[in-house]
Amino acid sequence: MEKSPERCAIGIDFGGTVVKMARVDEHGDIGARASFATAGLDGVDGWLDEVERHVAELLKDLPAGQEWRGIGVGVPGLVNYAKGFIYDLTNVPGWTAVPLAEKLAARFNQPARVDNDVNAMALGECTYGAGQAYQHAVFLTLGTGVGGGLLINNNLYRGAYSMAGEIGHVSIDMNGVSAPMGRGGVEQYVGNRQIVARALQALDEGRASSILERAGGQRDAVTPKVIAEAAEAGDALALEIFDFVADCLATMMASVAYLLQPQAFIIGGGVSAAGPVLFNPLRRHLNERLSEHFASRVVIKRAELGNDAGVIGAAALTFLE
Repeated sequence: MEKSPERCAIGIDFGGTVVKMARVDEHGDIGARASFATAGLDGVDGWLDEVERHVAELLKDLPAGQEWRGIGVGVPGLVNYAKGFIYDLTNVPGWTAVPLAEKLAARFNQPARVDNDVNAMALGECTYGAGQAYQHAVFLTLGTGVGGGLLINNNLYRGAYSMAGEIGHVSIDMNGVSAPMGRGGVEQYVGNRQIVARALQALDEGRASSILERAGGQRDAVTPKVIAEAAEAGDALALEIFDFVADCLATMMASVAYLLQPQAFIIGGGVSAAGPVLFNPLRRHLNERLSEHFASRVVIKRAELGNDAGVIGAAALTFLE
């Protein structure tokens, strides 16, 4: 019997600043990369023209025995996955009510899938990264906000209207910070800006710390990475801040654990790069909030695919069919 050719797909990570693209094979390996700036394009059609130009580049040196079989896109906004329809994109003007999968399929004559970007990252991590060993997992990305993806019975769970997994809006305080998506949502306390604001407020109140010195004396240069470096060096304020971040996350994660009982929480995004100064108190606080039966059975792991999770996961969307 003649062996079927190996499939590859084009994965697109549609960011608010940069659109990253890659040719990805069924093993999750990247064969070629491309990128272009999100701004300055002539609407949806201009975006499609740019994608088409880069697809041609990515397919130039296709290895023998490999066939392009689809295109997948992860986007920062609300999506109807079944229809490949974008309701609206966060911070990207002109992308409201766009049937993107239909447009891609028509232009390239290939199957096209469109999903929320964090769902795509979750699929990448659970298929090729830190979540490969699990059938039930929760993926978190910690950055400007808190994103989530849910793996249940080895399938992404999207909910009745493709919007499940919005973990950043899970409330940790019924009387907490009010935002358009609700009150007391965890990302109102542990997003990048909130972490930095907490550090600067403490410094303004006279707390001793090396944080500002590590930022070259520039308040605008204080970042979660700078605070994490200070924490690694034993800075008391920085350690306190990451303990607070871990406590907030553990409060949310305990609720999710009792609801879904995942085998693992897989955590990615820029804030996860803090490493042990985040993960050690996170484990401790989660243990404090769960019964032994739950705590002993849930793993906390750092994501493995880094900045490639989006393009790899987007490509993997096409391998599901």
